[in-house]
Amino acid sequence: MNGRGLIVAAVLLVLSGRQAECSDPRIITSSPDGPDGEILKCNLTDHSFQIAGHQWFKGHKIVHEDKDGSHITTYNITEVNVESSGQYTCKFLTVPDLIGVINVTVPPSVLAYKKTEHGNEGDTGVMTCKSNSYPFVEQWMWYRSSEDGSIQPLVNGTDERYYIKSTGNKTELRIHQLDIEKDQGEYICNGSNVLGTTGATVALRVRSRLAALWPFLGIVAEVIILVTIIFIYEKRRKPDEAPEDEDGGSAPLKSNAAANHETVRQRNSS
Repeated sequence: MNGRGLIVAAVLLVLSGRQAECSDPRIITSSPDGPDGEILKCNLTDHSFQIAGHQWFKGHKIVHEDKDGSHITTYNITEVNVESSGQYTCKFLTVPDLIGVINVTVPPSVLAYKKTEHGNEGDTGVMTCKSNSYPFVEQWMWYRSSEDGSIQPLVNGTDERYYIKSTGNKTELRIHQLDIEKDQGEYICNGSNVLGTTGATVALRVRSRLAALWPFLGIVAEVIILVTIIFIYEKRRKPDEAPEDEDGGSAPLKSNAAANHETVRQRNSS
């Protein structure tokens, strides 16, 4: 293993049907540092095999293949990091195929699924962390960070409300019956493998049950205020809009008509 955590694994050699004819052919694997990145190399030392080509796999995915008949094959990765870490396989296309395995490994790269999680009081809060590095995380641990700076480890069944479920490169912390006074704060998830330990922090925010009602109550208050304003306005407007015949608006018309009628009668009599 070099300084960047690259481990060359032992070779897995498959020779079904040729064991009696060959004297233990071997594939030597290596990954020397280079100026352009990491070069993964497989060398088939038994030159009695006829090679039709090579294939390189990362996991189950083919990342390179050729039809070269060389007993040496290489694959270049630009940098050893989380993305490039994994199990690489070189395959010599012979009869039968010969396989060598190289593990490119890094410490865990732990990330929180969400840096801040929210939950309502009385509900179940869920916090999740993951790591995409290789090798997989061997052990997950959860901690609660207190206001005084102390760290409290959490295990399954803590206070009969904390439950942890970890599978491979993923871990999940569930807190039942969230309490706004007890549970709100910061939580730390740590992942460990043979190369080290890293962690991530998740902030948990607990809302009061009434918090979800505030928007609705605000709308109701606005409606009540609006209805009240309309009611007061209508009530004040009615006294100023009495019928015209009550305040004398149409009375002069009747008086004028009577006066005109009287004048006509006087003229006719004269």
